[in-house]
Amino acid sequence: MKKVLSFIIITLFVFAACSKQEVKFETLSSEAFAYDIGNGTSEVNASVRVKGFTQNEKNGEYSSSISFTVDLQKPDSSIVKSIFHDVHKESDHEPISDVGLESQFDLDSTYAEGNYKLIYNITDDISKNKLTATVSFDISK
Repeated sequence: MKKVLSFIIITLFVFAACSKQEVKFETLSSEAFAYDIGNGTSEVNASVRVKGFTQNEKNGEYSSSISFTVDLQKPDSSIVKSIFHDVHKESDHEPISDVGLESQFDLDSTYAEGNYKLIYNITDDISKNKLTATVSFDISK
């Protein structure tokens, strides 16, 4: 009886561990920084990772498509819409766990010193799910 009960418990744990859990569409590991490239111009580099997006599977090939725009919030709280935009497409022979969305752009000398915020507006092109992520950086001259 103990062996049968132990077998049933172990089997339940194996099924629970192997069952497919849906991953929430979300962002993680966002970062941004700016550095002076001369003449009062700053180059901004930023990235955010996304997981839980929908993937298409065809003939053992998994593919995803994620569109995003980046808005810039200035120190005075005004917003520059779509300072950067891109579509990230990826395919692989295995399910894709997460992808990095990267942006890079210049800010000229008209952008003052201070704390800036990037607002990522992200759309899973397959499911049409949307989310946002924010990341801050400083410009100092």
